Amino acid sequence: MYLNPNKSILRKMLTSSIVTVLLGLCAVGLVISLFAKGYIVNSKSNEMIRQAKQVNLAIQNQTDPSDRFKEQLRFFDQAFDSRIWIFDLNGNIVTTSSKDEVNVGKVVSTDVVNQVLNGEPVVWKQSEAFKEGMLSIAVPWGKDNDVYGGIVLHAPLKGMNETIAQLRETILWVTLLGIFFSFGVSSYLSWSITRPIQEIDKAAAKIAVGDYSERIQIDSKDEIGELAITINYMVEQLARVDLEKRQLNQLRHDFLANVSHELRTPLTAMRGFLEALQDGLIEEGAREKYYDIMYNETLHMNRLVDDITDLMKLENKEIDLVWLAVDVQAMLSKLTFKFQPEAELRGTVIHCLADENSPQAHADPDRLEQIFNNLIKNAVKFTENGTIELKAMAVPSEGCVLITVTDTGIGISPEDQGLIWERFFKVERGRPVKHKGSSGLGLAIVRELVELHHGSVRVRSELGIGSAFEVRIPLYDSRQYVQPLVNLADVG
Repeated sequence: MYLNPNKSILRKMLTSSIVTVLLGLCAVGLVISLFAKGYIVNSKSNEMIRQAKQVNLAIQNQTDPSDRFKEQLRFFDQAFDSRIWIFDLNGNIVTTSSKDEVNVGKVVSTDVVNQVLNGEPVVWKQSEAFKEGMLSIAVPWGKDNDVYGGIVLHAPLKGMNETIAQLRETILWVTLLGIFFSFGVSSYLSWSITRPIQEIDKAAAKIAVGDYSERIQIDSKDEIGELAITINYMVEQLARVDLEKRQLNQLRHDFLANVSHELRTPLTAMRGFLEALQDGLIEEGAREKYYDIMYNETLHMNRLVDDITDLMKLENKEIDLVWLAVDVQAMLSKLTFKFQPEAELRGTVIHCLADENSPQAHADPDRLEQIFNNLIKNAVKFTENGTIELKAMAVPSEGCVLITVTDTGIGISPEDQGLIWERFFKVERGRPVKHKGSSGLGLAIVRELVELHHGSVRVRSELGIGSAFEVRIPLYDSRQYVQPLVNLADVG
C-alpha cells in the first residue's frame, strides 16, 4: 500500500501553497497598484500646486501679460516641464507659456474659476485641449487679497502612467518569483513531510502481514519523528509479544508431547499386564511380580503429576515461601540417611561432610529439602560403585551458604550441561537403559526453587569422572545463634 501521487499530500500542499501565494501576491499587487497610482497623482498635484504658487510669486506684481511676463512663463515652463496658462477674472485665457499656443482667448471652466477666485487650488484631468491626457491644477493669480485671475499648470499623464505601468510590471515579476520560491519551499516542506509518512506507510504494511523486522529511519525531531519512534517501539513490543507467543505455543506443544509420552509408557505397560492377567496368561506364582511392576508404574505417574504441578506453580508464582533459619547440616544428614539404602544397592557410599560452624540458611525448609532431595536422587541414580559427598559451608563474603553435591558418576557432556535445566530434558544419549526412566523435571524444579530463594545453582561435570552441583542460598547471619527450626542432625 503506497500513496497515490494524484491524491498525495505532496500534491495537495504544493497546489494549496502556490494558489495561496499567487492569490496573496495578486491581491497585494492590486492594492499597491491602486494606492501607488493615487499616491503618484496626489504627489504630482501637490508638487504642481507648489510650482504654481512659485509662478504666482514671480508675476504677482504684474497685471498685464507683457513680453517680460511671457518670458517668465516660458522660463517656468522649461524649469517645471509644465504648460502654463494665465486666465482673468472671467476665465478667459490671456496668455500661455507656449508661443504657438492656440488656447488663448478660450475660457476656463466656470467651476474652476469660481473655486480659484475663492482662494482654493483646483486639481482635474483634461484631454480636450491637448493631444494627450493632462493633469491640471489651478491656483489664484494675485497679491494678498487682490486677485487678478488664475494660474493653470498642465503636466502630461503619460509619464505618470508609465511609472504606474513599471510598478505593475515589477509587482508581476515579484509575483512570478514568489511563485517559484514558494514552489521550491513548498516542495521541500512537502517532501520532508510525505517522505516520512511513506516510510511509516511502508512499515505499517509489513506490520499488517506480521513482518516485524522493518524499522522506520527518521532523524527529524518533530512530531513525525516522535511518531516514528513510537511506531518503532510498538513494533519491538509486537515482535517481542509475537516471539513470546510462538515460544509459549512451542513450549505448550512440547509440554503436551512430553507429558503424553511420559504417561503413555507406564499406561501401556500397565494395560499389557492387566490384559495378560485378565486373559489368564500369567501363572499364579508370577502374578505378584506383575503387581509390583504396575504399582511402581503408578508411583511413577504420581510423581510425574506432582512434579508437573510443582513446576506449574513455580512458573506461575503461586508458591509462597516460609522464611526461616534452616540448619543445612542437619538437613543434609537427614537426606544422607534417607538415600543411603538405595545408594548401597548400587555399591555407592554417601558421605556427609560435617562443618563445625553448622551454617544456617535463610530459606523455606520444605522447599530447600525438595531441592537437595532432587539433586541427591540424581546423584544416586547415575553413580554406581562410587561415592557421593554432601557438604555445606558458610561464605560470609558472598552472604550465602554454599551447598555442594558431588558424585563420581557417569558425568554430563559439555553440550548437555546448558540444557539439563529445561523441562523434560533427559541426559540419556548413550546411557544404559537402567539409567532411564526419570521425568526430566527434577532439575527444572531445582532451578525454579533456587531462584525463588534468590540464590543460584550451577554444575561442573566431566564424562566418566562425575558431576558437582553447587547451590548458593542466602545466609541467615542476622541471628547466628538462634536455635534452628529444622534440627535433624540426629535423625537415624
